[in-house]
Amino acid sequence: MSDRPLVALVYQRPGMPWMFEGAERAGVDVVLIHRPDPRPDEALPAELPPAVVRALPLDIFGDEAGSFAALEELHRERPLAALVTALDVAVPFTAKAARSLGLPGLSEDASVAVRDKREMRRRIEKAGLNTPAYAALSSPEEWKLAADLDFPVVVKPAGGFTSLGVTRVDSRDDLEDAVSSVWEVCSRHLGYGKDSAAFEGLVVEEYLDGDEYCVESLSYGGETRIHTIGYKGRPEGPYFEETVYRAPAPLTPAVERSITEQVTAAHRALGVTDGPTHAELRLRGDKAYLLEMGARVGASGGSHHIVESVTGVDFAGETFRIAMGREPVSWSRPVVRPGVGAMYFVPVGGSGRIADIEGLTEAADDPRVDRVIQLLHPGDRVLPYPEYSGYPGFVLSHHGDYPDAERFHQGLDASVSVTYE
Repeated sequence: MSDRPLVALVYQRPGMPWMFEGAERAGVDVVLIHRPDPRPDEALPAELPPAVVRALPLDIFGDEAGSFAALEELHRERPLAALVTALDVAVPFTAKAARSLGLPGLSEDASVAVRDKREMRRRIEKAGLNTPAYAALSSPEEWKLAADLDFPVVVKPAGGFTSLGVTRVDSRDDLEDAVSSVWEVCSRHLGYGKDSAAFEGLVVEEYLDGDEYCVESLSYGGETRIHTIGYKGRPEGPYFEETVYRAPAPLTPAVERSITEQVTAAHRALGVTDGPTHAELRLRGDKAYLLEMGARVGASGGSHHIVESVTGVDFAGETFRIAMGREPVSWSRPVVRPGVGAMYFVPVGGSGRIADIEGLTEAADDPRVDRVIQLLHPGDRVLPYPEYSGYPGFVLSHHGDYPDAERFHQGLDASVSVTYE
């Protein structure tokens, strides 16, 4: 039997490699907890990813009790050192399972605060941080609670993920229909109306029209260190499809100070004391407003690429070390800044059955490109927004300076596209 610590990695897509590689660098063995009926982009390959010594199918959403029992049996056979996930919707289960096994990890209270956008808004507001005016809805019939907000507004599932259901509404006259439409999307994808639905409800908040930024941080023992602040464009909706991510973002001192203050204080307000976070903010003038903060490595592990490119820090590896209660290696080593990290989201560009995805082979030949990840393929069906079928793929690259990254993404806008039958 291996003498390496064993860590359960929950619902990590095999095609997104950074968490597996981080586990290998952290010196841990991984048991991959996967869905019993994986989607095509989650299917296990013939050869398991790096560090994975076993794959265990568990239905953590449909059979939580059975999943806990299976983990307890696994823990008896070979003790687990930690549980880790990079999937937003799996954070509460992972936190609860770790506590039930007596392992370190995010508190259950914090895991709820970072998943339920209503609770997140309440805590951010109570802490005196910048927050847009909002209304929390527990049913579609409560849409009038948001009618007095200043329009446009954004309707979001309380327990949603990525851009699922997120919809901009420009007029009060359209609010009732928009809330009803988003609720129907949540019924299909998040189980609203069923006993198993988690965080059932919506948030309606005033739209912020400034630039959007992502912040990648690590916390250990209550100390939070911001590693990168990246630019995410200025998506205007109505459905807020992500397009680019470049770091470090060019910032004025006032904006950088506001982002840093808001993110650091949000960790305290939400009770996140240990582990990685992926925060998204938008500006109103020079003031940063937290949109949401996830207690995980962002982009299914892809945020590791951004942090490593900018700082040299092993973001994924540190996530495993902190999960086991160990001090991160980077806490005691000087941080270097080798360059600019960039991530391009292949635009969906429509809906239907995919005929072809053009431009990715050519992108992979560029010496600045570190990885091309393709998650959707010809024959796969893409649902129209505000449904969410996942991004077709990503292009991850490194650059000597920010303008080069910006020009590179502009080139991909012209050369990469999805065509439909």
